Amino acid sequence: MKMFKLDDVYYVACRSESTRYGFRHLAILLKNGYEIAKAKCCYYNRTWEKFEFESVLHRVIDKFFSDEQVKIYKDKLNQEFGY
Repeated sequence: MKMFKLDDVYYVACRSESTRYGFRHLAILLKNGYEIAKAKCCYYNRTWEKFEFESVLHRVIDKFFSDEQVKIYKDKLNQEFGY
């Protein structure tokens, strides 16, 4: 499991699981330690992500936050990984 800190209140816990046909990434958005949203991305071979868990992180952020916050958090993640 890998944790991503969005700010002092929000974190995203990500993990990978094997499936019958490939694998999937799962993300849980946490606010003060409480689960508030989930997302998953399934893959059959490999991902073309810039960094591990990129797609599922973006999906859970898009699902919960407003457009303004989405841009802030996605920019922060991209800067953290040098993109």
